[in-house]
Amino acid sequence: MNSSLALDALTTAQPIKDDITQHEISALKTRFNLADAHTHQAQSPSQQQIIQNLPALWYQAESQTQYQSEQAFIETFFTFHGQRHALKRRDEIYLVYAASIAMHITATYLRKRNMSVGLIEPCFDNLHDLLKHMEVPMTPLPESIFADPAMVYSQLSQHAEGLDAIFLVDPNNPTGTSLFADGPEPFVEVARYCRDHGKLLILDFCFASFLLASGRKRVDAYQILDEMGTDYIVMEDTGKTWPLQDTKCATLMSSTRINPDIYSLVTSVLLNVSPFVLNVVTQYVRDSAQDQFASVRDLLDRNRAIARECLHGDFLNYLEPKVETSVAWFEIRRDGVTADALQAYLLTHEIYVLPGKYFYWSQPERGQKYIRLALARKPEDFAAAVQTIARALEVFNG
Repeated sequence: MNSSLALDALTTAQPIKDDITQHEISALKTRFNLADAHTHQAQSPSQQQIIQNLPALWYQAESQTQYQSEQAFIETFFTFHGQRHALKRRDEIYLVYAASIAMHITATYLRKRNMSVGLIEPCFDNLHDLLKHMEVPMTPLPESIFADPAMVYSQLSQHAEGLDAIFLVDPNNPTGTSLFADGPEPFVEVARYCRDHGKLLILDFCFASFLLASGRKRVDAYQILDEMGTDYIVMEDTGKTWPLQDTKCATLMSSTRINPDIYSLVTSVLLNVSPFVLNVVTQYVRDSAQDQFASVRDLLDRNRAIARECLHGDFLNYLEPKVETSVAWFEIRRDGVTADALQAYLLTHEIYVLPGKYFYWSQPERGQKYIRLALARKPEDFAAAVQTIARALEVFNG
């Protein structure tokens, strides 16, 4: 089992999958599922108290209005994230039951206006697929153009001149890069460029909680955008942060000028998110505000350290992110070994990881040197998984 030819043979035996989600569905059947970034860790002691209080939260949802449940969540979530400026237009913060719904609404808006988009690469392939299915023209924007704050404006002038919109993910999934990691200057330059050139700025902040988990304060992005006069659509999420078993809520907000159009799309999709779900999620946000994110941060830190200790070496290179999120991004150091082949090999050991090709949506071959591991797992299960990977790689090395 110590040749790339053997690995390639394993790869060809695997059913072809169109996207990451199809891999994640398959991974749910596997003993060690390190594919999807959904939260599968156990509850902390204080979160267990929330679970014990579920009947009361149910009856609370019955006894108050939908609007009260919505506003309690909005106030709690945006205050916790330091995005208080958005609360000045709290009635124009729209709630949907999954971030993919917010993304679909955004893609519909772009398609109706025949807008072209510059989409960051790499990024989670769900964004690309939604835009592709809506037949929105896309151009890749390499992460590297945002690395130097002094060059962001000129780099965008070079890469985005003919585009109508710029779509960024921050922190990015899977790499952990962020416009805010070392201060707000890169983000300010992006907002300024979009304003000056009349481009719509679309921001996926679904991993933004991990800025807080890493000990940083979030800059009030909504204030920067409004004061700059930049048109924007921003989505945020709860499903990748707290162990909610997909009982989640996402938010969608846009600049004042385009808000009426976005609102019409939102109301064509759904009426409301369950008030019971909103009550539950609000309690989890409050819990993290009280423990300063310890229940989320400590588990991810522990699993990240285990992954680095067990897997970083001659075969895999752990890539340090700007912002530590709930995934780990590894580079394959072994010549001739593709991510597809390594994934297939590990699957023979009942381990499911994601190959990097899906994140490089315009150049899948560039992603063949990377794999992604999800960290939001019970520590004992995660440790067993990465130790199994390490033993499997030892066998491969002979």
